[in-house]
Amino acid sequence: MTSFVLPHEVHGDGAHKVFAVHGWFADRSAYAPVLPDLDRTSFSYALVDLRGYGGARDATGAYTTAEAAADLLELADRLGWRRFSVLGHSMGGAVAQRLLASAPDRLRRIVGVSPVPASGLPLAGAQAELFVQAAHRPENRRAIIDFTTGGRRPAAWLDRMVARSLERSDAKAFRAWLDSWSGDDFSAEVAGAEVPALAVAGALDPALSPEVMRQTWLSWYPRARLAVLPGAGHCAMDETPLELIRTVEDFLRADEAGEADATGRGGRA
Repeated sequence: MTSFVLPHEVHGDGAHKVFAVHGWFADRSAYAPVLPDLDRTSFSYALVDLRGYGGARDATGAYTTAEAAADLLELADRLGWRRFSVLGHSMGGAVAQRLLASAPDRLRRIVGVSPVPASGLPLAGAQAELFVQAAHRPENRRAIIDFTTGGRRPAAWLDRMVARSLERSDAKAFRAWLDSWSGDDFSAEVAGAEVPALAVAGALDPALSPEVMRQTWLSWYPRARLAVLPGAGHCAMDETPLELIRTVEDFLRADEAGEADATGRGGRA
């Protein structure tokens, strides 16, 4: 793996450091809907662009979750972050778990928002073809976003999400990332990890559903919690931003308060 500094932007100056990692369809701008309402006093959020996206759109690499975890560790060192939490959406959730496998001593907490499991998400038949061709077909990207958000979002929003995805990702990298997040199974490397882990699932997401989280996230991590957002599908940052922020930040704050979560949120739902 070649050394590379991920393009990033830091919001806040709080003592609790948090990396925010985007998913397959977007760069760090995926977090734009939640930025205005983050707690910047308690937390410092570093939003990153993985290789092949945004400011790293032209960066070469293997485009794997393992490489991304190494890139994040290098960035943490450059930022002077000895310990930190990681928030990852979808593919970014798999990256967060790769960090758990490679550097558990550096992680305070991990949060996956509709996270791809560490076991991958195998695709076959027509579904595999839909995803593979999404690298070059905007209509495929639109169909995937529409399906994973419950088929109930406005057409203009779907069009905007596709346009952003095409603008902010490199097609070859996009295709290569698919092989990693769907096909890599490193679940044996993380099973039993004691780092507190929150899975946030959208009730309207048929792909990475609450039940999938129970079968994966909650079965692997002894200190795992599941939070279900009733009004969200796969894109909670856009669909239910305020609910997402409250859920995530309550969980992160519990790091200082111990395992007693005074809000009563989360839990093995």
